[in-house]
Amino acid sequence: MCGILGIYNVNGDRINEGVLRSMGDALAHRGPDGEGIHIYNNVGLGHRRLSILDPSANGAQPMHSANGDWTIVFNGCIYNFRELKKELTSLGHTFNSTTDTEVISEGLAEWGTKVFEKFDGMFAIAALHKPSGDLYLSRDRFGVKPLYYWLNGNTILFASEIKAFMRHPDFKVKLNYDALNEYFTFQNLFDFQTLFSGVTMLPPANTVKIDATCKVSIKHNSWWNYDFSNPDESMSFEDAKNETERLLKEAVARQMVSDVPVGSYLSGGMDSGSLTAIASKHVNRLTTFTAGFDMSSVTGVEANYDERRDAELMANYFKTEHYEQVINAGDLSWSLPRVVWHLEDLRVGMSYPNYYISRLASKFVKVCLQGTGGDELYGGYPWRYYRVFQSMDQQSFFDNYYGFWQRLVPDNSKQDLFQPNVLNSINVNEPRNVFERVFTFNKSLKYDTPEQHINNSLYFEIKTFLPGLLLVGDKLSMANGLEERFPFLDNALVDFAQKIPVRHKLGNLHNMKKLDENIAGKRNKYQEFDDGKNVLRKAMMDFIPESIINRKKQGFSAPDESWYRGENADYVRELLQNRKAISTEFINPKFIDNVLDQHINQRANNRLLIWSLMNFEWWCRLFLNNEVIND
Repeated sequence: MCGILGIYNVNGDRINEGVLRSMGDALAHRGPDGEGIHIYNNVGLGHRRLSILDPSANGAQPMHSANGDWTIVFNGCIYNFRELKKELTSLGHTFNSTTDTEVISEGLAEWGTKVFEKFDGMFAIAALHKPSGDLYLSRDRFGVKPLYYWLNGNTILFASEIKAFMRHPDFKVKLNYDALNEYFTFQNLFDFQTLFSGVTMLPPANTVKIDATCKVSIKHNSWWNYDFSNPDESMSFEDAKNETERLLKEAVARQMVSDVPVGSYLSGGMDSGSLTAIASKHVNRLTTFTAGFDMSSVTGVEANYDERRDAELMANYFKTEHYEQVINAGDLSWSLPRVVWHLEDLRVGMSYPNYYISRLASKFVKVCLQGTGGDELYGGYPWRYYRVFQSMDQQSFFDNYYGFWQRLVPDNSKQDLFQPNVLNSINVNEPRNVFERVFTFNKSLKYDTPEQHINNSLYFEIKTFLPGLLLVGDKLSMANGLEERFPFLDNALVDFAQKIPVRHKLGNLHNMKKLDENIAGKRNKYQEFDDGKNVLRKAMMDFIPESIINRKKQGFSAPDESWYRGENADYVRELLQNRKAISTEFINPKFIDNVLDQHINQRANNRLLIWSLMNFEWWCRLFLNNEVIND
């Protein structure tokens, strides 16, 4: 786990070593164990190292292939590197280290860039082919490891984090209004633009070639995609359960590979509990970590947000060495600017608890297992799918689902949200086009049956919502020099989970089909069917206490609805209603006033929108106004 960066001068100019090193310094938090650069004519590669496999100097990067043709920098972990190493050895390759990095460089020498498709793991790779002078960038199947690029006609920059670009004299921060419109619609970005004008995230499962022709644009080349459209309807529930158990065990075992201590998050839910149950059989006295919340001033449904009791139950059950972080309302103001600085590319919901728990875990381990992915593969959000369950065709499916995914501000309220300078520069309805392109890009999707609608929902969420979660996980764990791993995002497990019929994932599917659409309160009826991940629950019955298996789904979120009305109300007002607030250049202050008034006076629960407004204000301060965070 590391940070990578580089410069490609399209005009042929030689690389400025001082600039390259400075860009690397911006990523020092991602790799506190070492640094390295390599300059070859008009190409410069940089690396910051967090040593996980073979921490000796033999694992240092940039790394060169034995034949001298390839030089690479790499961020991530290739879990099947031992199998590939054995194959490469049989083909005559020799190795000087026990790292997965050397398998990449030798794999390139043997198979070229097709080697990226052989990897089971998480990665962002930059590979320079010296004979041709071509540079290749590639990301893993699922987009676990981030990789951004920027070009201006003369220079192409790439890096694990955008802040590295700010060290290059040609790069200037400018707000991307189209991305701002998309963010305040979805609380996420569904395509690959960012809030930084001109900065693009390389899509997952993509390899791009950079050469002297890349003055205006870079062509994306996808080599893999999710496919829920062809489930094996002959699969029995028992077979689905048994194979899920087998593959998850193998995935955890693969992702335990490390030369440094490995721990696990333990939220109190089934996904992290499953990983902990399996991992504890591989590690004596596994180290586990939970973040909880001070609930002394919390009311309503949020009173159940603290999961420490369930986590402690499982820690005792699995005999782990368990540590807890208690987060209180006052922790928001200190952490928020740090969270935004490290996120840069604003995504999804309240993430400062993620920052605190990774900060805790990093004091004890360098690698931590994370349960992300189980919901998206096994149907963990049934109340979302049932919104489109009765759709009649593609158009009604789009109408129903787009209505739900406008999480922050619907298109018909954008006139109230944005200042005229933004409104005059955007197409207010473009987020709808972005939303639909997620589906229409995949020609195999069908919209004829309830099962197809649900599988299309799974496809959408794993293509949009999951990447946001992964980005938050990467940025905030690496802010603390910690590597997160995701056993649910294992190639074989993902391939199998996509083939499982919907009826095995959603235990009450048959009851939903019987539900009369004309009955009053049908929406509340949908909410009652909290039956997701049915086959996964059954697969874990022999590992996890029954009380955990059967507990209702709960996200990892602070009780901010209560805190924004109580202990953090003054901080929220000071940040967003201050006359010096920078975000009001783009956001209408009257809109902000109305949002806060509704929330504080309990006329609406605007916690998601308030979080995003605060994030954007800090984004403006840090990246547009160059404010410095004081410790």
